[in-house]
Formats: sequence, structure tokens, C-alpha cells
Amino acid sequence: MLQTYSNSQLKEREKQLEQQFKVACDAGLSLDITRGKPAPEQLDLAADLLSLPGSDQFHDDHGTDCRNYGGIDGLAGMKALFAAILGCETRDIIVGGTSSLTMMYDSVVRATLFGVPGGDQPWGQQGTIRFLCPAPGYDRHFEITGHLGFELLSVDMTDEGPDMDRVETLAADPSVKGIWCVPRYSNPTGITYSETVARRLARMSAAPDFRIFWDNAYAEHHLTENHQPVPDILSECRDAGNADRVLMFASTSKMTMAGAGVAAMAASPANLEDIRRHLAIQTIGPDKLNQLRHLAFFRDINGLRTHMTRHSEILKPKFALVQEILERDLGGKGIATWSNPPGGYFVSVDGPQGCARAVIELAAQAGVKLTPAGAPFAYGLDPQNRNMRLAPTFPPMEDIRQAMEIFTLCLELVAVRQRLSHG
Repeated sequence: MLQTYSNSQLKEREKQLEQQFKVACDAGLSLDITRGKPAPEQLDLAADLLSLPGSDQFHDDHGTDCRNYGGIDGLAGMKALFAAILGCETRDIIVGGTSSLTMMYDSVVRATLFGVPGGDQPWGQQGTIRFLCPAPGYDRHFEITGHLGFELLSVDMTDEGPDMDRVETLAADPSVKGIWCVPRYSNPTGITYSETVARRLARMSAAPDFRIFWDNAYAEHHLTENHQPVPDILSECRDAGNADRVLMFASTSKMTMAGAGVAAMAASPANLEDIRRHLAIQTIGPDKLNQLRHLAFFRDINGLRTHMTRHSEILKPKFALVQEILERDLGGKGIATWSNPPGGYFVSVDGPQGCARAVIELAAQAGVKLTPAGAPFAYGLDPQNRNMRLAPTFPPMEDIRQAMEIFTLCLELVAVRQRLSHG
């Protein structure tokens, strides 16, 4: 461990690392592990979508002509598929366009402009609005509420989900209107929410117009055979007498074509009725042909899960390589901890306090682009400046190897320099 090194040993190690860093810089690399995008090989798995549903196959099983207007909340078959993904009933589902993030944004905007069932006024007419942001978390979630002028309140993540003692304390303030959640393989830590966390979210004291934004983005994105169940938050809220509290989201964007998937949300009857009322003004109907081709491609939830097993076979070696290099280069040195997620798209690394920006800047000098320091936190500010998010899904194996070796080199170099500066 570096803590046991003498000052002279630290200086010698710094010299070795600086030599390795110079070699890395001279290599002229240009590598990018910033965002969780599917690899081309994953997208290739859905190539048959490009020829579906077929020139004369434009009716669904219920006789709906998918070329025409109508069906504002989606095809019955697509609702059934998303109900299986989200663990709810078909009647609970609205199917949207290609992006669940768009559905989340629209939901926040609707609440801001028009309010939600159970509320007395639109959020935008209630003065300062606050939103809970479990961190590290998904930066695009935080950007939605930040963009609309909400005050973002950070909540620490634990191994079971957000720190519920903190959540319950903050949610008791009626100006706090919601919380962002990624319940399975949370971005970037990879944890899955516990039943206890879901139950406390459902039962806690909160404003009548408080909403849980339950983004189950990685519902079917497994890397192991052990699939930890996701709590049934919709039933928990219903049983607690807060049926309207949760809005659930999912999409096929990381299952088929990332830019041409299908998104859906699930909610209580009152929420769905309110959403349909606004959708009737916003659109005359979704892209039902895209829904139809996805139904033809997957057929049912079993077909979808068989397809996702093929995704897993592509991603497992990449995540294993990340773990191998982290353990080989940083294991036992007392300078970093990291996640080993059973699913999802990210690995979260915590280095020494105050190191993240320096590590990311050094890596950039050596040609490795990492997610900006602080991105997984509200306002992009990691209070300890120590968390770093790795996204190994898109690059090929050799790029991951080179990027990881530079990352671990930079992290150790910064850690050694920190210890030297502290005497």
C-alpha cells in the first residue's frame, strides 16, 4: 500500500510512473470511454429490424393499420411487452416514441406547466422547486431538472439505493417535488435498489404532488446469471395509499437501435388519464410501424431476453477486462475502490479525495477521453472530487485495454503526487 511507502520510495515510484506516462503520451492515442453507447456489434444484432415489418405487413394482431394516425398510447402488443419488462400490468402502460429520456423530460415539463394529479398548482407556480438527485447518478437526469430551474439536492447512494434517512428528511419539505431513480444496475455504480428502499420511498411523507421518476433503463441488461429482482414500486406505492407517486420508464434503445428504439412509461390510472389528456394535444399518434417492427423482431418477452443474452456475451469480456486491469494495477495499493456491476453499462471508480479532475486531465494528455469529473453529481460538482465513471461498452477490446492502462497509470501517479505533497 502506498501509505507504507517512505518518501524516497514515493519519489522513485513517481519517477517510474512519469516515464510510463511520457511513453503513453508519445504514442499519440485517441481513445474515448466517456458515454455508455452500444458497440457496433451490439447494434448488428438488430440488423433484421431494417427489413421489418415488411412491405405488406402493416397490421398488428388486433387489425390496427400502423401506417395511419391514432393509437395515441401505443399498440396493445407493445404495451404487453413493456409490462413484462417493467413488472406491471398492460393497462398501466403508455408507449411513446424512440426515447424514454424524452418521455421523462415531457413529464417534468407537464408537471411544471400544468401540475399533476393530487397537486393544487403547477410546479412552476409554487416558487422554488427542489428535486432529489442520488449521486453518483445519471447526469442527464440532473440536467433536465437543472435546465428547468429547479434546485438540485444531492443524496448519497448506498449499496441498496439512495440514503433513505436523508431522502425522508428532505422529502418532508413540500417544495421537494421528486427524485430521480435508476433502480437496476444504477448508473454508474451498478447497484440494484432493495425492497426496503422502495418501500420507504412509497410510504414516506412527501408533498401530494411528489413524484418518483423510476427510470428502469437497464431492466434487461445483465452481465451475470444472477438477476437480482427489481422492487415492484408501482404496487408498493399503491399499497401505501400513494398510487400516483411513481412514474416508471423504460426503452429498447440499448436493446435494438440506440437512435430508433421504442420507449414507454407506466403509472397509476389517474396519472395515465392526465398524460393522455396532454398527449392528445401534443400528437396525433406515435410511430406505430416502429412498434410493429419491434414486436415482429422480439415476438415476446422470451425473445427479448434471448436477444439480450447475446448482448451480454459481447459485453462480458469487456467488463471482465476492466476488472482485470483495475485489480492488477490498483489492487492492494489502498488508493482506489471500484464497482463490479452484475449488469448495466458502467464501472464507477473512487480514488483519493481531490484526485478526479487531475486524473482525467492527465488521461486526456495521453489521448484518453473520460467522462468529466463531477458529471454524475448535481450541478456537475463532486463534493469530494474523487469519483470517475468508466464506460467500456462501445470501444473494441484493445482500445479498452490501452485506455484502462493509461487510466490506472494516471490514477496512481496522482495518488503518489498527493502523498508527496502531504509530506
